[in-house]
Amino acid sequence: MNGKEIRQTFLDFFKNKSHKIVSSAPIVNKSDPTLMFTNAGMNQFKDYFLGTEVPGHRRVTDTQKCLRVSGKHNDLEEVGLDGYHHTMFEMLGNWSFGDYFKEETIAWAWELLTEKLGVDPDLLYATVFSGDKADDLGPDVEAEEIWKKYLPGDRILRCDKRDNFWEMGEHGPCGPCSEIHIDLRSPEDKKSKPGAHLINADHPEVIEIWNLVFIQYNRSFSGELSLLPEKHVDTGMGFERLCMVLQNKRSSYDTDLFSPYIGKIESITGVKYTGSYNTEDRSDIAFRVVSDHLRAVVFAIADGQLPSNTGAGYVIRRILRRAVRYYYSFLDTDRPLLVKLVPVMIDEMGHVFPEIKKQKDLLMKVIEEEESSFLKTLENGLKRLEQVLSESKEIDGETAFEMYDTYGFPIDLTELIAQERNASVDIEGFRQALSRQKERSRADAKKEVHDWVIINEGSGKFVGYDQLEVTDAHILRYRRFSQKDKSKYQIILDKNPFYAEGGGQVGDTGWLIQDDEKIRVIDTQRENELFLLITEDIFTTPASKVQAKVDTQRRRLIENNHSATHLLHAALREILGDHVQQKGSLVKDDYLRFDFSHFSKLTDEEILSIERLVNSKIRDNIKREEAREIPLEEAKEAGAIMLFGEKYGDEVRMITFDDAYSRELCGGCHVDRTGDIGLFKITNETSVAAGVRRIEAVTAIAAERHVEEEENTLRSLQELFKSGGDLELQVRDVIEVNRQLQDKIRQLQSEKSSNVKSQLENRFESIDGLDILAEQVDIADAKVVKDLIYQLEKSRDGAAILFGFVSKGKPQLMLRISEEITERSALDAGKIVRDLGKRIKGGGGGQPFFATAGGSDASGISEALEEGKKIIIETYKKMAD
Repeated sequence: MNGKEIRQTFLDFFKNKSHKIVSSAPIVNKSDPTLMFTNAGMNQFKDYFLGTEVPGHRRVTDTQKCLRVSGKHNDLEEVGLDGYHHTMFEMLGNWSFGDYFKEETIAWAWELLTEKLGVDPDLLYATVFSGDKADDLGPDVEAEEIWKKYLPGDRILRCDKRDNFWEMGEHGPCGPCSEIHIDLRSPEDKKSKPGAHLINADHPEVIEIWNLVFIQYNRSFSGELSLLPEKHVDTGMGFERLCMVLQNKRSSYDTDLFSPYIGKIESITGVKYTGSYNTEDRSDIAFRVVSDHLRAVVFAIADGQLPSNTGAGYVIRRILRRAVRYYYSFLDTDRPLLVKLVPVMIDEMGHVFPEIKKQKDLLMKVIEEEESSFLKTLENGLKRLEQVLSESKEIDGETAFEMYDTYGFPIDLTELIAQERNASVDIEGFRQALSRQKERSRADAKKEVHDWVIINEGSGKFVGYDQLEVTDAHILRYRRFSQKDKSKYQIILDKNPFYAEGGGQVGDTGWLIQDDEKIRVIDTQRENELFLLITEDIFTTPASKVQAKVDTQRRRLIENNHSATHLLHAALREILGDHVQQKGSLVKDDYLRFDFSHFSKLTDEEILSIERLVNSKIRDNIKREEAREIPLEEAKEAGAIMLFGEKYGDEVRMITFDDAYSRELCGGCHVDRTGDIGLFKITNETSVAAGVRRIEAVTAIAAERHVEEEENTLRSLQELFKSGGDLELQVRDVIEVNRQLQDKIRQLQSEKSSNVKSQLENRFESIDGLDILAEQVDIADAKVVKDLIYQLEKSRDGAAILFGFVSKGKPQLMLRISEEITERSALDAGKIVRDLGKRIKGGGGGQPFFATAGGSDASGISEALEEGKKIIIETYKKMAD
């Protein structure tokens, strides 16, 4: 069976057991603040287990895109070294929400594996929970007895809490689990050692393929366990491992899930994949890293997470860069490779996950730009290492960490380069530096959360679409939490008018009032389907009736901006084309931000056309049409725009402003009529990433203020020119006159430079083949100084020239070292200038052959020149010796 057939067999099997097949949730988790990425199949069903949402179906099945690259589940550094670790993988699962339990779960798992998929029963082992004294739990005898119907006792193993008690996190629903393992060793190996001795021992051929979790407990923040009202089933089977088993392969990378990528890499690089798992065979590791990481990056971008320097975007950038590091270093490829594999992935997986097929152009554009950028960074990193190794035979821990953190070098790559140069790396120092960074991150993110104080049962109801004030609300529960030594509270109301941050819209603020007490709601956050009101205090008698009042003026301004994003989205698609897709938004009370897919900068004419179209729709005063809780299929048929990366339920909310113009699925808050928006004004249009543009805009009061400010600026300019003529023409005349004057000044500086050059030609000092010059020059134009320094260096076989000068009242340093000198010595202009910049109370840097620094204290120029000359001479002499 190929991978497509295996996946479909699994889904069809459970469909025939009355399970509803549901689509995968996005790999980027936007609704749960405790998770950055979807790392297990159960994530999208978390509310069902918590009891905060009622499932529409008691039995479901799916294949879920998962990513494990952070936190407790972090497989990143293992990927490529063996045949079964992955960052992105598919989790096949079946679920019961208060329906069937252990008996059916085990029976169906056995039936599917041995009868439908043809796995040899003699290869299988099962583990069950052995109990835990600390939790006062005995062994899972129930599951053990069920397994005895299918397996002999010596292939049913009791394992401890670490392996066989599954928990969602430090608190929440949990329960014992039963894992199914398979022994794929040769008959000879099996005779030498029983498979039971290798379960959970990280043996590459004795592996877990399916985990059956029986969720029956809830763990409180205090650590205590209590029974849940209903028992649930949560199973997860690694699709890649299952294919490996059924296709009789040693590694999941040898299956048809990965062979197309490996074949394509072979054809592009000319390197042959041998399938070796020797850690010395780096090229084979690189094949696996690139194939795995490609899938993680493509799915993350398709689900709305662009590579960036923070949060989830930083993790995706790290994964992509790890792939680039490996193909650059071990496949001898210095041009973007991942982008060439994207079409292969779309061919292989686009039928199951159409979101990647529909966004092919965007995916390729973003990935190619990220690869190209990092390839340049890699080259700089190698030069940095060469410089370090020319000065010392040991790379200290801080430098090794710098290579990891700044240049993206894994420690093993730094070690490899050091070994080639007969040098060593301070591994312990690196680990300490890495540990310090992690501790800083943990301290910044540390959040202490206490148990809920339960006042009334229930999960609360949001009424904020229709009411901005509730006079008879009650607190269902509250809990205290603290972060950075500040205590706050999370409150859940039975009737809640406050909108929680989501879909780009910020959370509501307002007040909770109880008799003489008034508490400020400073934010409203969403945790899955729970709306959490954030306050800095709690009532003296929290069980009493509460008046909940949203800040109405702020909400109305937010509604203006949110509805404006819908009008803007429709205008972009009408004017630029249907390829435009929303890629993110931020809707606040004072402005809006809208990111969208488009491959070129918008022209002034396009911006003006978009602005005019949106304002015409505002003037049309279109009434909002709202359809709540309509079937998803009905919304699709109506032509509603759906966003990539969003998980939609069976029933959705559809917002329409003229069915021929704007119709979107949206859970946010909107105006009753477009006329309420008043005025729409675009304030900025920029690039966010390759293929993604950003528009910032204001509406209503903020738009009026923006126009007033621009008019005031215009009036000020008119007063400055004191003329009733054409202001634009007058400004252009001034700019042209200024340009001519600048050209004249530059010409005079160049003439002066020629005189200075002839004077400086005789001031070089020659030491062992290096001509050195360190002088202060009386030229105020940095461009002219740069031309001078290059002319002087060009006339020498090998030179180091350091100039100090003052430009626009600010002291500057400029250093040029001939490239042939930097290549065979430890001289590095960037490093030298960075140190010298302190002498003029500033800083700088640059490349090894050219660097500059700027500062604020011109009196330090002479000292900087003297010290710079000394450093150059001493460093060069060391090399010569």
